[in-house]
Amino acid sequence: MAEKTFSDFYQSLLDLVKSFEKKNIILKIEENLESNIIRIFGENTDSLSRAKNGIEDVSELSYTTAEHHPYWALLYHCTQIGKISLDKWNDDLTTEELDEIEWSIDELKNTCKKLKENLQKDRRQR
Repeated sequence: MAEKTFSDFYQSLLDLVKSFEKKNIILKIEENLESNIIRIFGENTDSLSRAKNGIEDVSELSYTTAEHHPYWALLYHCTQIGKISLDKWNDDLTTEELDEIEWSIDELKNTCKKLKENLQKDRRQR
């Protein structure tokens, strides 16, 4: 018997989802088979919930790369701003949250400055 692949799993999952649709349970599937990623959303999942879920994935990357990648600070501070914004999407931001956003913006500016300096230094060394 041939070894099962991720695509085989995906096809079986689609069959399972169809079986639930017959019971009036609607599920939305998003797939990226090249990356072996499948996301399943319930019918009442809204855009805000999906955005919050997605930014958690981005945050995880920024946390796990830490200072091992030259762009980690860009990613980290952008996700922090995004998380605050999404968490307060239907509410007002507090002064403390706005201060935190301003701090992240300052850190983004500092990081950009350092990246430009490194780029110029690398060009001079060539």
